Amino acid sequence: MDARECRQPPGLLRPVIDRNRCEGKGDCVAVCPHDVFLVGTLPANRRQELSLFGKLRGYAHGWQQAFTPNADACRACGHCVKACPERAITLVRTRHNGRHDASLAAD
Repeated sequence: MDARECRQPPGLLRPVIDRNRCEGKGDCVAVCPHDVFLVGTLPANRRQELSLFGKLRGYAHGWQQAFTPNADACRACGHCVKACPERAITLVRTRHNGRHDASLAAD
């Protein structure tokens, strides 16, 4: 995707992944022009937080999920939101101290 479509300054918004929905297909990785995402294995201690549906989905997909190690590079283009077939990604405004405004932020 074209990085010029991303018009927000880095760090204003951050992608947050709904762990109960993510299937780790990597569409977000493919479309992000700023390398915000990677796909990896959800650690066992984080699996306990999932709903029953989330656990079943995680098990079926080998616990593969998207992660945002470079979330501060996000420029809020929204390509990841559009590309995610599970609708597991939302963009959340960050506070000045870099913390999420959303109390349920998973990443």
